[in-house]
Amino acid sequence: MSPALLMIGAALLFSLMAVAVKYASADYRAGEIVLYRSLVGLVLMGGVLRARRISWRTPVPAMHLWRSLSGTVALVLWFYAIGGLPLGTAMTLNYMSSVWIAMFLMGGALLMNATRGLDGRLVLAVLAGFAGVAMVLRPTIEQDQLWHGLVGLLSGLLAAVAYLQVTALGRIGEPGERTVFYFSLAGVVAGLAIALADGGLHMHTLRGAGLLLAIGVLATAAQWMMTLAYATGATLGIATLNYLGIAFGFAFGVWLFDDPVTLMALAGMVLIVGAGIAATFLRQRTAPADAGPTET
Repeated sequence: MSPALLMIGAALLFSLMAVAVKYASADYRAGEIVLYRSLVGLVLMGGVLRARRISWRTPVPAMHLWRSLSGTVALVLWFYAIGGLPLGTAMTLNYMSSVWIAMFLMGGALLMNATRGLDGRLVLAVLAGFAGVAMVLRPTIEQDQLWHGLVGLLSGLLAAVAYLQVTALGRIGEPGERTVFYFSLAGVVAGLAIALADGGLHMHTLRGAGLLLAIGVLATAAQWMMTLAYATGATLGIATLNYLGIAFGFAFGVWLFDDPVTLMALAGMVLIVGAGIAATFLRQRTAPADAGPTET
């Protein structure tokens, strides 16, 4: 399968996972969903490590700890946001990670007094991204959903932190399979702790168990396809196709959950996608060795 088809498939599976998360949110809290999603991923990735004879031992446990921590918190926050926001809005806020990374680069340049080398187009991309957020949030969420919107925005920020840490792990030669394995392990531990602190685990119904299993399988399959796409294709073109997840999420939200449709929200989504693609392109011009993310 070509890298482009792999990324389109990954975007579709991630949006289907978000649909399952939204349905499951009626019966389970975010911590529980992360627990079971991560448990499925842990079992599957453990099998992959064994089949490929990749050791689970790592020479950089601290790097995996911080990467897993940021990624797991981002995942919990995103699942919480999905439960309380229109699906397309929650997907869009999570895809702000590229814009957040561009802002991190700007902040680093300012701290190092390197503003002369700062690309003005990167500044414009960041400003456009946040303008898009304002356009998406304003017409699509009610006043009592504002908290979920802020949580969704924070999930995108932490996803950006996790992406940078995944990139660092890739540069020192850590296998992506091992990175995803430790991320899944962290999700099991953190999800269980959050669930127990938040009232305990719910009893399963056939519907609920099916949704939880689907979330884990869809997320793991999507991540695997995304990893293969980044490994075999041109990074910029693949990253651009990744934004189809917003379109898929918006379409599923309107179809399945009767989410509102407004021209301002659609324009905001387009602005965020454009800002994210521009930020990715400008980053790769200065750091072409960056690889795509292997997990949230």
